[in-house]
Amino acid sequence: MSVAVNPAAPHDLPVFITGPGDTDLLMVGTGIFLLFAVLGVGLLFLRIHTLPERMAHKSQKLQFEIVAVLGLLALFTHEHIFWVAGLLLALVDLPDWGSPLRRMAGSLEKMAGIAPDAGADAADAVERKGVPEIPAPVDDRERVAERPLKPAEG
Repeated sequence: MSVAVNPAAPHDLPVFITGPGDTDLLMVGTGIFLLFAVLGVGLLFLRIHTLPERMAHKSQKLQFEIVAVLGLLALFTHEHIFWVAGLLLALVDLPDWGSPLRRMAGSLEKMAGIAPDAGADAADAVERKGVPEIPAPVDDRERVAERPLKPAEG
């Protein structure tokens, strides 16, 4: 039994209609496009999400770590305020409190006659076995007195 084609129907089918047993090229093309679109949007999302961390990477280590933790909190909790806080923290330069404190600690070690960067070791030794023998501090006035004076010019 053969089916007659209606004379009003077009005799050539459009490209997106496939015959039985043929590969649907439109569906394959749409699937590939969808795969690349999802990957592209995901990469764009992660690139924007790590923006505060990339900005804070140029700053101090502590600031970078805080911004990274805020970014992870924003990623896993879906609370956008953490991301905004991380972005604002990455934009602000925090003052360097460590350098002046290290210089003060070095000066105190010098005044106490402790070798540079050995203050923590000396404190541990005191806790373990009592007060260690510390060499007498060097008096800078003696060094100044030993230097010859330059004759005055003029």
